[in-house]
Amino acid sequence: MTMKILVTGAKGFIGQNLISELRNKGFNEIYEYDLDTDQHLLDEYTSDCNFVFHLAGVNRPTNDEDFMKGNYHFTNQILEMLSKHGNKAPFLLSSSIQASLANSYGESKKKSEDLVFTYGKINHIKVFVYRLPNVFGKWCRPNYNSAIATFCHNTAHHIPVKVNDPQVMMNLVYIDDVVASFINKIGSGGNLAYGEFEPIQPIYSIPLGSIYELIISFRNCRENLLIPDLGDDFIKKLYSTYLSYLPEGAFSYPLKMNIDHRGSFTEFFKTSDRGQISINIIKPGIVKGNHWHHTKTEKFLVVSGSGVIRFRKVGQNKVIEYFVTEEKLEVLEIPPGYVHNIENLGGKEMVTVIWANELLDKDNPDTYYLNV
Repeated sequence: MTMKILVTGAKGFIGQNLISELRNKGFNEIYEYDLDTDQHLLDEYTSDCNFVFHLAGVNRPTNDEDFMKGNYHFTNQILEMLSKHGNKAPFLLSSSIQASLANSYGESKKKSEDLVFTYGKINHIKVFVYRLPNVFGKWCRPNYNSAIATFCHNTAHHIPVKVNDPQVMMNLVYIDDVVASFINKIGSGGNLAYGEFEPIQPIYSIPLGSIYELIISFRNCRENLLIPDLGDDFIKKLYSTYLSYLPEGAFSYPLKMNIDHRGSFTEFFKTSDRGQISINIIKPGIVKGNHWHHTKTEKFLVVSGSGVIRFRKVGQNKVIEYFVTEEKLEVLEIPPGYVHNIENLGGKEMVTVIWANELLDKDNPDTYYLNV
């Protein structure tokens, strides 16, 4: 049987991400319903869908009465249509942690939750209710109801950002984690204990001010070349989110090329704990290097052209040669205590990718010039 999936709120932040991943997983019959969809189609969709992702809702209406209309009443409308058709498709509701608050939005979400739990219990239908905290990730609308989206968009577009309370704690979940959890519910056992909410992990609790500082640091990466600590799961996801808000005409940025008669040397990026990557371009017949280090180590990878890398242990006369070429990519380790140089033996510029285990310290460069 082909799985037919109904997604309400299809053009929203979560809806777009969910539908994209459903298609990646091979679900091709997706009923997409949103505000501009012909309302008559909803009756058709609820007649034969095999799973419902109910993501549609109202969170910024012109008046408080629209909260109940857009959240509770619309949820009830869908459930009544499913019941009319005798469709026992599992039902997943995207709710909010604000359902526990005594405000118009929270109350409308709480009533929607109760409605879905009751519907599932009475009709013996699998239901899944998520009380989501703040969700962040690509495609979220900025300057609407997401601080992360607004911070990322405005920072990437050099628009001033005001942080009212840097100490306020943000509880956040990443869009890919939400979508993965949602999709895992297709074919799963269902909520047997009606009234219990589906867990979502991981949840990141971060002060708002710290989030803003991280986003500013992402923008500064283009100047200082420092890559964020992507070993931190939250920073990795926030960095990806920030990049998704770059203006389409600003995907690229220039690097400072140190050019002379021998070629050029350009720093590509740096890390605080894993060194830096640079690009070394050498003209034909040119020798670069002729120096050694006490502690600094490097890796050389010639990706274009051909040449030779020579080594001589300090205090000894024996010279070791490694011939390198674009036709056979291999990495050469540059051990400390060895004078080394690199010569372009070919007829075109030779391009070498260089990794160094530490950032350049101009006051203590650990570089001593000596001919091989």
